Parts: sequence; structure tokens; C-alpha cells
Amino acid sequence: MERRFFSLTIDVYVKGRWYLGDPTDTQGNEIDDIWQFRRGRPIELREKLCVPVYRSGAPLDVDFAGVGLTPIVGTRAASVFREMASDDVQLFPVEVVGEARPFHLLNVQREIRCVDDAACRSVQYFTVDDVMPEKAGQYRSVMGLRIDKSKVGSARVFRLWGYSIPIIVDGEIKDALEASGTLGGKFEEV
Repeated sequence: MERRFFSLTIDVYVKGRWYLGDPTDTQGNEIDDIWQFRRGRPIELREKLCVPVYRSGAPLDVDFAGVGLTPIVGTRAASVFREMASDDVQLFPVEVVGEARPFHLLNVQREIRCVDDAACRSVQYFTVDDVMPEKAGQYRSVMGLRIDKSKVGSARVFRLWGYSIPIIVDGEIKDALEASGTLGGKFEEV
């Protein structure tokens, strides 16, 4: 049976949900690089981070915090990632301000160049003339995302080279997250 893959993004339609801000250090100071959690590479955190609640509401098990879209997961989702994809992710305990329950920052530490440009509905690339010339050749926009599964190998969770917005998970992880009752994640087959 051929493996299936899904983009994992935030379900913005969860009624009454909370909204999280960008992670800070324990004193509430901004961290140097909020984008490091989207690069698909291993990271090293020297201290526990705090995640402020930007707007209060129902806590989510899968969320993407602040402008950096930092993945924050509750214990149910963290258990699934730890048990099924320990080679692909790092989990760091974080304090969500005002929450007694534990949460984790999910860092996906794999990046794979596998967007199938021809199978996508539409792709646009950054050029050297764009506002961010350092991104020339990377994806500016991808509509109807499709991946070339032959390039994935054994990875179960990964980011896409040149297009770091979605987290890609295999079908077994999607099924396990749904079976665990996690709230907040939305899946779309790629």
C-alpha cells in the first residue's frame, strides 16, 4: 500500500480557541530568532521558553504560535510524535502562561526537497528582484500542494525545502493524532 502524506496546519475554525503569541525567554524577552522553529533543522535550546496567550480561550493540542508560527503541542500530540517520529522531531517543554497543563514546542528537524511542482495547482518563486532577494529560487506561493513521495524516504514528519509553512506528516501519524482526540490540527492530503 502506498504511503499517504498530509499537511498539518492550524484549524482556525475551532470555536472559542485561544491564540498564542511568539515564544519568549523566562523573563518575557523576545528570542533572537523566532523563525528557527520552521527551518526543518535540529536546534539547541539552552533555557525553557514561555509562550504568552495572546487571546484567551479554549486550549488547543496542536497550535502554531505567533508570527513565527511556532508549533506548540499538548501532551497527547507530543506522545504521538515522541512514539512514532522520534528521529524526525524534537520536543521541548514550554510554559504556556497561565496554563497548569504541560505543553511542548515541536521542532521538526527534517527538511526534504520534494514539492512536485508539476502536480501542484500553482507555484510561484521568489526572484532576486523581490523584497527578499535572499529567498530567490524558493517558493513564494504553493496552491494545491503535492509532493513527490519517492523523495521522502523513511521520514514520517518533515518540512518542505523552500516552503516551510506546513508540517508534513504521514498517514499513520495523522490517524494517531486524530485517534488521540487532539484538538486544533487540520490535515490536507498532499
